[in-house]
Amino acid sequence: MNNNFKLDMAYIAGLFDAKGKISNSKSSLLGKVWKMEISMTDKNVMELIHETLQCGELRKIKNQWRWRCRNQDCFFVARLLWPHILIKLHKLEQIIDHYEPDIQDLNDNVVELDKFRK
Repeated sequence: MNNNFKLDMAYIAGLFDAKGKISNSKSSLLGKVWKMEISMTDKNVMELIHETLQCGELRKIKNQWRWRCRNQDCFFVARLLWPHILIKLHKLEQIIDHYEPDIQDLNDNVVELDKFRK
């Protein structure tokens, strides 16, 4: 693995649009559980994705490499990919809305005073 090289988020977003998968399920303990994954046969690209995102897990399953993450890691990755994603934008917004329902825009710095007033 090469720690000196990181992939561009737009490149990862393009790969995720093409080969990525977002799903959710219900857990009796955690409620809604979000999962994101990318699978491909190129080990080097998958290692760079894992290194760049710095979360999730990378495993070899049969003759493919699979990176996947869950829950809060999905929220972290969704926020990174959101400005660049095209196809799976709606699903990413669902993840962001699940963990931060009051967020309006990822770069929004407007404070709603009604939330802080007693």
